[in-house]
Amino acid sequence: MPSAHNSLLERITLDPDVRFGKPCIRGHRITVQEIIERLSIGASQQQILADYPQLESEDFLAVYAYAAELAAGRKASKG
Repeated sequence: MPSAHNSLLERITLDPDVRFGKPCIRGHRITVQEIIERLSIGASQQQILADYPQLESEDFLAVYAYAAELAAGRKASKG
């Protein structure tokens, strides 16, 4: 994978003591799953950013990169 893709994946963290070890964005308690679910029901990035002001636009790219790794059957774990 290109280095830009890998640097995006570094924005996703896994900590067994945070949200049951689910992948979260940059050490926050906001999970990748939460963002994907909100996007899948039609929420825009702007709406999600309004609800989670600590997020950055690059965090959405990181969520997409993480989902792409999972869809490709690769383990996308970062810690």
